[in-house]
Amino acid sequence: MSAMQTGFSSAMSRLRPTKDIRPLADFRANLAAVLQQVQRTKRPVILTQHGRSAAVLVDAGAYEAMQDRLELLEDVRLAEGQVARGEAVSQAKAKAAVLARLTS
Repeated sequence: MSAMQTGFSSAMSRLRPTKDIRPLADFRANLAAVLQQVQRTKRPVILTQHGRSAAVLVDAGAYEAMQDRLELLEDVRLAEGQVARGEAVSQAKAKAAVLARLTS
């Protein structure tokens, strides 16, 4: 599904390994520049330690958007399980229940 179909824009740009994978020592030495890069490009930076991935630095807005997407996906997964177990409620019944709560 595209971002247009889901209603979510892509908050995080695609990783560019030649620019977005950095040793931890380089990160320490260039902290401000790396933070500016992440904020400007919206791409995550993978930090390595001893040649292995150790952490991922992500723009705060992109992180929040990612958390929102995960929460929505979890809600969908739970709803699909409820439907599969026959626990679904018709739209008409759900609407009536919501209206009843709002007017009482």
